[in-house]
Amino acid sequence: MSQKPDWLIAHGKPWKAGAARRVYDNPWISVTEQTAVAPTGQPALYGLVNFKNRALAILPLHDDGTVTLVGQNRFPFGDYSWEIPEGGGPLDEAPLEGARRELLEETGLAAARWTEILRMQLSNSVTDELAIGYLATGLTQAAAEPVGDGTEDIARVRAPFREILDIAMAGQIQDALTVAMLLRGYHMAREGLLPDALARAMLG
Repeated sequence: MSQKPDWLIAHGKPWKAGAARRVYDNPWISVTEQTAVAPTGQPALYGLVNFKNRALAILPLHDDGTVTLVGQNRFPFGDYSWEIPEGGGPLDEAPLEGARRELLEETGLAAARWTEILRMQLSNSVTDELAIGYLATGLTQAAAEPVGDGTEDIARVRAPFREILDIAMAGQIQDALTVAMLLRGYHMAREGLLPDALARAMLG
């Protein structure tokens, strides 16, 4: 979309931040309790989760229209989650460098071409977490190079893009970034924003 529609503007008054007190802190997040004044003029007490890393997501799309996913057990919901490769990148690091590292660590893949295709505020009512998503193409395979704190037990699978998209639309993949990136990839394929051969392979 080259020109923004008239309705895409801010309305009303912004929030006004008051005194802040940090109530929790660890290497990944902090929680701040903050007084504020709402756009309506109503006083409010806000609990804000501050993230110390930027969320990074990679859609590794092979020339044959398949995608590499990673699977792992996730603690908050106590379930197993198939996802595109994702991770956190330091706020002072170039996002693309972090994305390259995450893809190699989790899958062993390196990409010849990187395209930023998505920016998301993941839960903007209570957190300041920003996500950046990349399409990675021209993939070559090496050995995965896992690092980190030793808590990840990652499986890998390569499956057709359309099969993964259909599974996600059926609610069997629920990771927000994975769903959003699959839909963005589908939109790009349908709207002629990808090479014809690759789009055909994706859409089956």
